[in-house]
Amino acid sequence: MRKYILFVLTTAVFLAAKAHPGIGIVIDSHGNIFYSDLKQVWKLEPSGRRLVVVPRVHTHELSIDKNDNIYGEHTWYNGERLNTWGHYVWKRNPDGRVEKIKQDSPGFLDDYGFMPDKNGNVFWIQRFTESKFMKKSPDGRITMIASGRFHDIRWSYCTPSGVIYFVDLHRLYRLQDGKFLLLAENLDDSRPGFGFSRKHNVYGIWTDKTENIYVAIMSQKKVKRINKDGNIDVVTYSTGGWSPTGGVFDKDGNLWLLENSGTNNVRVRKISASELAVKPNIIRSSFGNFLLLAAGLMATCMVLVTGRKIIKWIKNVVNIRVRDTG
Repeated sequence: MRKYILFVLTTAVFLAAKAHPGIGIVIDSHGNIFYSDLKQVWKLEPSGRRLVVVPRVHTHELSIDKNDNIYGEHTWYNGERLNTWGHYVWKRNPDGRVEKIKQDSPGFLDDYGFMPDKNGNVFWIQRFTESKFMKKSPDGRITMIASGRFHDIRWSYCTPSGVIYFVDLHRLYRLQDGKFLLLAENLDDSRPGFGFSRKHNVYGIWTDKTENIYVAIMSQKKVKRINKDGNIDVVTYSTGGWSPTGGVFDKDGNLWLLENSGTNNVRVRKISASELAVKPNIIRSSFGNFLLLAAGLMATCMVLVTGRKIIKWIKNVVNIRVRDTG
């Protein structure tokens, strides 16, 4: 029984650790792709060359402005003794210089966002019992543009024209001109797979040039498209042990899909416009599910081997529980 409890608790620690892969992927005016793997930010050039351009940053989201400046954050944990978090916001200039635009600050980021529009406004959401939707104008003025009560707001996205889309658990909403509109419900319409928290199923949001909306459904390994009439279809699937978390389109209509594996590896996969025009086959085979399960079990084993402090703490908890129950 003790070994069983140990396995369950350790697996829970692993699942919590992998519950928040990044959604950050953007494209600049030269066709360079930038994406985060939660350790650094990578640049993928049109030639195929890949290099790290922002090292040692734990950032989930990225944004880019009309001048090809890229923005992100760095979040860190201050250790068990303090049990606190910290963050700063950084900016990468087109010439490669990286600078802090918000200095080291305590806690999590809640006064800045990574949703810019073409006019230089930046938007973010302050998540409370009644969530506040905030805007910072180019002149630095901060205003609340809307507020509302929601269940659990997750990821969000702003189009160049200033329309905000956001996920509330498994629902997709649009905020435009101060009004909320429910666009889709039950975006995760099947049971989550191994290693996924149900509330983390619906991930990154992005749009194409005609403002069709795309949403990554991580646990189902698929990308769904919602058109302006509210119709929903599946445009592509991830295969093997990979799942989609975000995406961006280039000027030719090709989709660059950010994918995360069961072992927290990250890759970017190009899906051509011609492939997207063809209705995809359901390629999530039983073998693919097996690979996903195997990857999750492998990562759990890695935690068992390398997370000595966590294991020691879990053993102490188990021993205390056993003694308490006689």
